[in-house]
Amino acid sequence: MRLRDLREDRDLTQQDLADYLHIRQNTYSQYENGQRQIPIPCLVRLAIYFGTSVDYLIGLTDEAAPYPRSASARQDA
Repeated sequence: MRLRDLREDRDLTQQDLADYLHIRQNTYSQYENGQRQIPIPCLVRLAIYFGTSVDYLIGLTDEAAPYPRSASARQDA
């Protein structure tokens, strides 16, 4: 899954990302392994963190480059 690849490429642990998302490590592990669906706000935070799009994270595109963000999204990041 892409989340695991992105995490490992940056030498991060599941705990690092769980801390970033304010969740438990085992919850993040379930997201990464597909045992639990990732809530949309977490997907958005992960896309911003990794500099990609939600579509890339969930496999709708193979293009890792993010879309241009709207002005309101830039303020929320």
